Amino acid sequence: MTLSKLQRKALIFLTPLILTCAVNAAEDFSPPRTADGSPDFNGIWQAMGSAHWNIEPHAADFPPLPQLGAWGSVPAGLGIVVGGEIPYTPEARQQQQQNKDGWLEKDPYVKCYMPGVPRANYLPFPFQIVQSPDHIIMAYEFASASRIVYMNRPDFEAPVYSWMGHSRGYFEGDTLVIDVTDQMPDTWFDHAGNHHTEALKVTERYTHTGPDTLLYEATLEDPNVYTRPWTIRMPLYRRLDENMQLLEFKCVEFVEEMMYGHLRRISDEDDQRPNN
Repeated sequence: MTLSKLQRKALIFLTPLILTCAVNAAEDFSPPRTADGSPDFNGIWQAMGSAHWNIEPHAADFPPLPQLGAWGSVPAGLGIVVGGEIPYTPEARQQQQQNKDGWLEKDPYVKCYMPGVPRANYLPFPFQIVQSPDHIIMAYEFASASRIVYMNRPDFEAPVYSWMGHSRGYFEGDTLVIDVTDQMPDTWFDHAGNHHTEALKVTERYTHTGPDTLLYEATLEDPNVYTRPWTIRMPLYRRLDENMQLLEFKCVEFVEEMMYGHLRRISDEDDQRPNN
């Protein structure tokens, strides 16, 4: 399903305006400070919107299964990709379309694998930032995923590839910059099958735009599948709920039947036999 002419015009008109307002707000706001004088990012944050369905602009679409009805339908979205479209190579774009056609069976997120970066930041789940001078911890409600950001250690190399990658951070003025490398090639960016390889490098930028808002930007580079670096940009919002905390969403048990049900040794007939 494609965007209508009216939706395309709205996207072209509104996206630059929204992004300009966000950048201007970031430049005008003086953020809170930690004890060592660094900008303070402590808190529980969450994205809004439909980027977890598709980070590119997209129209509303049918659910993957008819039985899901409106509840499982795909909401429309203006996208978070600066410029609107990921600069895939022709072969990589074809792979993305194949992924999208069978995403319910192929998407690692559906199977409760760690979501990777940047996807973890715009899932429909909150995440918490805990900050110290030497490390920043990012804990995600989805699947209890987490990562450690090593501050001011640019030479610290990752021992192995991992689902959440290797994060090294530093400050540029009041912006927190995190370089993420060494991610497993299996993670996707959304349900639409947007993908990468093990060569992916993500440069994240977190900037305060107000007391309870951050501007999140991530530039992605992967010469195996993209013709040039490209950027996503969106706001993150502080959760202000009373007694707000991360709750458990350990989804492994929810997918066991889907993934491993066919491996059960006891058949329905054996299960009904009386005990001796």
